[in-house]
Amino acid sequence: MSGHSKFANIKHKKEKNDAKKGKIFTIIGREIAVAVKEGGPDPNNNSRLRDVIAKAKANNMPNDTIDRGIKKAAGDSNSVNYEYVTYEGYGPNGTAIIVDALTDNKNRTAANVRNAFTKGYGNVGTQGCVSYMFDKKGQIIVSKEECKMDADDLMMMALDAGAEDFSEEDDAFEILTDPNDFSAVREALEAENIVMASAEVTMIPQTYVTLTDEQDIKNIEKTLDLLDEDDDVQEVYHNWDMPDEE
Repeated sequence: MSGHSKFANIKHKKEKNDAKKGKIFTIIGREIAVAVKEGGPDPNNNSRLRDVIAKAKANNMPNDTIDRGIKKAAGDSNSVNYEYVTYEGYGPNGTAIIVDALTDNKNRTAANVRNAFTKGYGNVGTQGCVSYMFDKKGQIIVSKEECKMDADDLMMMALDAGAEDFSEEDDAFEILTDPNDFSAVREALEAENIVMASAEVTMIPQTYVTLTDEQDIKNIEKTLDLLDEDDDVQEVYHNWDMPDEE
């Protein structure tokens, strides 16, 4: 992973999320609603719903909250219709930012996203303007602390299940998959009771941008914080080489 500690960022994000449980549960609740609407309420027949449930569990969402979300989505034909929308743009010094949102009002979301970029002195670009700088991959992070399995055994099991790559950091293992193989690999790990710190299909930067100017750093943090606070925003991907959290 070329020295970029995704796990450090995961821990940092989790700490932020712990202070914003309501936000992360809202995000996952919407994903559950969309998954149920598209593929039905039975996770055994709905791989997308299985993936969302795994994400919910990785974020410590209680089982009864997950079940309630599924039942509500299954029983409410008049529930709000959410649409996936993606925005791409630039932060300071050419940093690339991708924003995935799930919204019932595209005009509101577009205005909020534009505002977040503007306040950080960046700008929203056209579709495709930065996504070519990222690779879409299934990514599973396993904390060494919580993994009882030997590293070689874990690697062989992941590769046998269809993973593309396995790498090791100081405190975690990273497993990468083709997005189409993500569910199969995640389920293989789940079957062996491997605890996953994170399991998601994500956008991984091909190269990273280092910011040294203090104002540039404040500006990108402003944009990312505003996006983080927006309930419509599901995920934000960027290629800023964030300093490791201590």
